[in-house]
Amino acid sequence: MQFENPVSFEQFMARALHDPHHGYYARQISGVGRRGDFTTAPMLSETLARAIAAWAARALRETGCRDLIEIGPGEGTLAAATHGFLPWQLRWQTRLHLVESSQPLAGRQRALLRKRACWHGSMAEALQACRGRAVIFSNELVDAFPVRRFQKTALGWQELAVEFGENQRPREFLLPPAPLPESTGFSAAHPLGQLIEVHESYQRYLAGWLPAWTAGRLLTIDYGAPAATLYHRRPRGTIRGYLLHQRIEGPAIYDHPGRQDLTADVNFTDLQNWSAAWVGGQKLMTLREFLPSSPDALLQDAHGAGDAFRVLEQWK
Repeated sequence: MQFENPVSFEQFMARALHDPHHGYYARQISGVGRRGDFTTAPMLSETLARAIAAWAARALRETGCRDLIEIGPGEGTLAAATHGFLPWQLRWQTRLHLVESSQPLAGRQRALLRKRACWHGSMAEALQACRGRAVIFSNELVDAFPVRRFQKTALGWQELAVEFGENQRPREFLLPPAPLPESTGFSAAHPLGQLIEVHESYQRYLAGWLPAWTAGRLLTIDYGAPAATLYHRRPRGTIRGYLLHQRIEGPAIYDHPGRQDLTADVNFTDLQNWSAAWVGGQKLMTLREFLPSSPDALLQDAHGAGDAFRVLEQWK
């Protein structure tokens, strides 16, 4: 994959992940699980699916919605399990919708779910099919959106860009100070040199469909934290790659664009602020607080996934 010079980090990440021909999510990617590049919670345990199903059952009954949407369902494992764990009468009354932009992943979802779901290429399309009323959930969706990266300097916050030289070797540099995107990351107390990420592309994504959502509940699960604690002991930020379960950091994240996953932790304070104009209420909790009491040590671990993941519930 060739890049024009220079590009912002967001432009690099967008192409590496979503280029229609060579991007990570457009290719016949290795996928998730033991043989893939990374493993998600639904691949390891049914605890998360059971918890989402219990949440969805309450939400469907309380709102009167009959449509359940998962955004970015990966290989469809979580959607299939969540739908299967709904009480049987509610399950037959509920229409399952999957929103997926990756054709390789959509193919795997169809092979798993067959006629149990409807597929849509966008949230606008899915909400139109549901007439704006739906219970919606996502797991590890936000972290797949391209981020802008900024460093705190003596001149203020400056955006990081990348220039590719001979043999496409990358060189990072800082752009001159310019107006900043809307993010609470800039207001937190950071030392000089701190690098942070802003999921501005996800903010644009939310603004594109949240106004059309008229009733229901929304559940967003991802790894991250509120702005005040997100970068504790992380002076280089949270950006990293994954290739065959190997965590990749530093300059190596520019190697093999389109062949490795790239991701960054989510600033949940930003998510709350960006959606506040379109939701009636919201609650942020850790994954450990969201899950029922369970012997599942992996997801309940206060020093692991149980605290590394946050769950944001919003409603209308």
